[in-house]
Amino acid sequence: MILKPVSAATYVAFNWINGSQCQEGRLQESIDPATYDVIGHFPDCGLEAAKLAVAAASKAFRETLWAHDHELRARVLDQLACAFERNRDKLLEILSLENGKVKAEAAFELDMVASKLRYSAATALVGGGRAMTPKPGSISLILRQPMGVAAVIAPWNSPVILTIRSLAPALAAGCTTVIKLPAQVAQTASVMAEIMAEAEDLPNGVINLFFESGPEGSAYLVDSPEVPVVSFTGSTRTGRAISSTGARYLKRFGMELGGKTPMIVFDDADLDAALPVLEKALTVFSGQFCMTGSRLLVQDGTYEAVRDGLAERLRNVKVGPAADPSSDMGPLIDRANVARVDGVVQAAIAAGAQVVERGGPINVGTLANGAFFRPALLEVFDNSLAIVQEETFGPVLTIQRFSDEAEAIRLANDNEYGLSASIWTRDVDRSLRVAQALEAGSVWINDWAKVYDGTEEGGFKQSGLGRLNGLAALDDFIEHKHIALKPGLTHR
Repeated sequence: MILKPVSAATYVAFNWINGSQCQEGRLQESIDPATYDVIGHFPDCGLEAAKLAVAAASKAFRETLWAHDHELRARVLDQLACAFERNRDKLLEILSLENGKVKAEAAFELDMVASKLRYSAATALVGGGRAMTPKPGSISLILRQPMGVAAVIAPWNSPVILTIRSLAPALAAGCTTVIKLPAQVAQTASVMAEIMAEAEDLPNGVINLFFESGPEGSAYLVDSPEVPVVSFTGSTRTGRAISSTGARYLKRFGMELGGKTPMIVFDDADLDAALPVLEKALTVFSGQFCMTGSRLLVQDGTYEAVRDGLAERLRNVKVGPAADPSSDMGPLIDRANVARVDGVVQAAIAAGAQVVERGGPINVGTLANGAFFRPALLEVFDNSLAIVQEETFGPVLTIQRFSDEAEAIRLANDNEYGLSASIWTRDVDRSLRVAQALEAGSVWINDWAKVYDGTEEGGFKQSGLGRLNGLAALDDFIEHKHIALKPGLTHR
């Protein structure tokens, strides 16, 4: 697949289906969220692309050796890892430009890709099932078989790694795949497809990729009986909706959904170590991250020091385009999200939140044309406020007091989400007690957002179903089949 330049500055993206680029569809504009300049065009034909992609993936599952050849899958996954490493700089440029991430954060995203692919290459070779003798004269085989076509529906906020995080275990399990990405990252998706096409042993139709501005293609993937498994990363609201739709086919869903990460700071925390991480927990990816540290719970004795120290740090965050190497935080994905996030802040203030650092849209100066939003810090006293309970998906942090360990746990768990949490204390026993009591799939002690290829990741409560990363990632994509034989016993 080739990303063809229209001019020196603009490109046309292509869907990638059955090993070929597909350009059909009405062309729409891709923008740079830092300037709102047009950087390219993409064909917008989600429904038709989804139909072609599912047909290609179904054919590849039936007619190639992909579902049966563990060594082929491991080899291709390693080839994909090498391809992403070779093309890192090219992908870095388009991701920063189209997604708005500052270069360091775009590099952070991309540098996780190759290791995830290689980890899945290893799992492709070790998941072969088992045999047993349940009764004398009987043998049972338990086979682990791929479910078929897997849909990978990933979001725009971290499109590369969140695609690979689902794609790699799906491929390792033996599924063929259809990737759907949003139109906001069409150019990035197109370069990803170009890179994946470099895997020389990848059969046509095993990986298909399309993007769209609307919901039609995604809806087809969820509703199609030819797609038995869906791996979805996105909002809880959308996760509930597609679960309801897919229920009539009893589809397998793996979902990482919304989050409202509490960060709990006890009186004995090392603030010199904590404050820089708490700042980054809010501003990485401009707060557009399911694990963004968006709720800060601070014990009475250190409350003022944390509030004032963090406010000062947030005031000094340099917001700017990825093209400026001195930028600390890039734009939001578009102006609509700037307006949405600012509306959330306004509503919180009206409901009783106190402003510590207002932040908000940048409407004057050289950044006024872009989708820039300065980080905000709000002091809250009521845990039932929407700003505390609902995912903001932007650089807005609430801070509230607690008096003791029990209150910290109660406040942290008083939320429908349960994706992740962070604890800051020098007391080892306390850290482990609180970590066990928190209703969250990932808990970091004196740190934030540490995710590894070999450790399972996912949410409690309304933050998801299933797990990604680790050996459990394969479970979303396989069926277990029992084959019973009765050869009898040897006569003695």
